[in-house]
Amino acid sequence: MDLSYIGQMYVPIVMAACLVIGYCIKHISWLDKVSNQYIPTLLAVAGAVLTCIDAGNVSLHYIVAGAVTGLASTGLYEAFRNLIEKK
Repeated sequence: MDLSYIGQMYVPIVMAACLVIGYCIKHISWLDKVSNQYIPTLLAVAGAVLTCIDAGNVSLHYIVAGAVTGLASTGLYEAFRNLIEKK
């Protein structure tokens, strides 16, 4: 099974935006009520919405690409955090 097409779905500007949204959710004190388990879901939804806004069109392709990008930003945050903390 060839999954190389998933790499073509990333939208860099949306990934950066989702990374900022995720960072804000983690570090703003009045957002402490948002449980960590909901952050990937929130970023998947935010990525889908932002990709549709960026494309100026709503289609299944853009929704899936945005959700994948939002989830990838979660992994990117974890990778940077582990790199900085040297775990």
